[in-house]
Amino acid sequence: MTDPLFSLPAAAGATADKLVALTIDDGPDPTHTPIVLGILKQFGIRATFFLVGENATEHPELVREISQQGHHLANHTWTHPDLRHLPEAQVRDELERTSDVLQKASGKPPTWFRAPGGDWSNVALRTCSELGMRPMGWSVDPRDWARPGTSKITSRVLKAVRPGSIVLNHDGGGDRSQTIAAMRAYLPVLIDDGYLFTAPR
Repeated sequence: MTDPLFSLPAAAGATADKLVALTIDDGPDPTHTPIVLGILKQFGIRATFFLVGENATEHPELVREISQQGHHLANHTWTHPDLRHLPEAQVRDELERTSDVLQKASGKPPTWFRAPGGDWSNVALRTCSELGMRPMGWSVDPRDWARPGTSKITSRVLKAVRPGSIVLNHDGGGDRSQTIAAMRAYLPVLIDDGYLFTAPR
């Protein structure tokens, strides 16, 4: 069984010492996702978007836009449940339905899966593998979902980032204006410090 990936594999970091993966969870959201996409385009960054199937179905144009801009579409379940408390058939349904929607939007199946809340279970890990995906966790969590303030999100990211880090941010699930402001603040600092961004395949 594969354990969740919490930092970039050595092969991914071979091209640069300061390589970071930026991951965006819980979208797409019609208000915040377009702004996030604009910021990423401004800085020339490719990210991995862990999309919730229900949201992807409601906003297929955003799913296509994320893909067309060169970002990776990744599976974050259909309804964002705690997978530890679901029977195996329901876990499989959550993952399969979402993968189907993402594949229709991009023409290729997603290769990464993230359990909502990072709440992994043996069933979720096994189902993820059986559906041809790898599990990705994170190593930098600014807890932006709790809206602690732009300055706290920014400082938490900048203090915690190391070469090989996987950074967690959110564009869905509520008001993400603090996250957006923090991204505008910390991304140029990391770039000036020599960091490069990757979306692991």
